[in-house]
Amino acid sequence: MLELDRIQVSYGAAPALWEVSLAIGAGELVCVVGPNGAGKTTLINAIAGLNRVRNGRITMDGRDLTSLAPHCYCDEGIAIVPESRRLFTGMTVLENLELGSYRLAARPGRAQSVERVLNVFPALRERLHAAAGTLSGGQQQMVAIGRALMAKPRLLLLDEPSLGLAPSIVLEMFEVIRDINAGGVAVLLVEQNVAMALEVATRAYVLEEGRIAGEGAPSALLATPHIRRAYLGER
Repeated sequence: MLELDRIQVSYGAAPALWEVSLAIGAGELVCVVGPNGAGKTTLINAIAGLNRVRNGRITMDGRDLTSLAPHCYCDEGIAIVPESRRLFTGMTVLENLELGSYRLAARPGRAQSVERVLNVFPALRERLHAAAGTLSGGQQQMVAIGRALMAKPRLLLLDEPSLGLAPSIVLEMFEVIRDINAGGVAVLLVEQNVAMALEVATRAYVLEEGRIAGEGAPSALLATPHIRRAYLGER
């Protein structure tokens, strides 16, 4: 489905990603874990077309996306839930959701898509006409994920979805991510909550200092002493 072949991304003269290669198959739930400053957000923004790739290629079903304009990535079936949500806080929940369905293929079924989102996140139903800025952090994250689902993506990119959420909400959010994936949407999850990310993922990559430092089954990575020391606090 999606393949990154030795991509490099820089901010000006400062390199952020070095020859990063990874793959996500149709229907997979893949996570990328790593410390602050490792390049995780840079990576997910590159896959969404928001960061330009200096070298290497990004392909979706064999089609080279690397030179496409950022808005074209959505038409390829890629949707992103950015870090910190980035909602239009003065607009209603419904208006924020509807913004996600401006992709041409998603417009005809907008009302049905809203209903599907409300079935995934029932707590939003009674807040549908409230300003997004009046919602709790957890509810705002629901809106951000719902907005991305409105585009009917084949690949959902999640950047730190647990950031700033209460532990009980985090558990609920990861269950929702599992359910979305079980519904046939491939998911790439970038997450600092390493234990939770590895628990839900089918495959995982470790990103450190802009490079892939490890990959494999979550169980295999969890058995690695370096992973347990660096990310799970074990000695």
